[in-house]
Amino acid sequence: MGIREKISNKKKSLFAFLILFGPALFLIFIATRGCQHKFKVLKDFGAVENISFINHSAKKKEALKFSDFNGDILLVTTIQTTCPKNCAISFWHIDQMLYQHIRKNKRKKLKQVRIISFATDGLGNPLPEEQVSTIKEALKDYVEGYDPTIWIVATGDTRKVYDFKENGQSLLQKGKQYYGGESFQELVLLLDKQQHLRMVLPGNKEGLLRRMKEHLALLQKQYDKERN
Repeated sequence: MGIREKISNKKKSLFAFLILFGPALFLIFIATRGCQHKFKVLKDFGAVENISFINHSAKKKEALKFSDFNGDILLVTTIQTTCPKNCAISFWHIDQMLYQHIRKNKRKKLKQVRIISFATDGLGNPLPEEQVSTIKEALKDYVEGYDPTIWIVATGDTRKVYDFKENGQSLLQKGKQYYGGESFQELVLLLDKQQHLRMVLPGNKEGLLRRMKEHLALLQKQYDKERN
């Protein structure tokens, strides 16, 4: 593949992402400008499919559905046995910018925020259960103060979790430019307390994860405003 073709593919990928979630990103820009009287809420892209999945982080494996987390804000990612060095997402920045932020503020406003990472084989398929222990050990070894009730490792039909369409575009895209050939593996979903998608951003760049942290704060601010 030539340099021009690579640049063209990257531009097409970025264009598709902007078409799909450009309006939401613009809404975030407006909402975070600091004018309280012009407070805007994050766009609601609809509910995630209420699939059944296995929570491997519990003391005993348990079958759950997203509806079991009603009342919690969720950050959904994928994770692979090759993490933390080679992941679809930036493992270190997920840890430092999101998990540590949640953990250190658990007793304050973030006590109802959790991360659910779906184990995939790197090609987008659910990871066999016998291999999940490798990921659990990596979390214990590399994540300071790892709390399995905050950062949950799960297995299930991950593609259904990411099956969102907007403006004729889908999060389930394929291409050589994506990790393992599947775009969804690189994405982080922000779900509200009713399991509705409120933001999605690639989780493989520091700047984008920093932005996701800001969106999490904005969603929390929305709930604070509703309570007052």
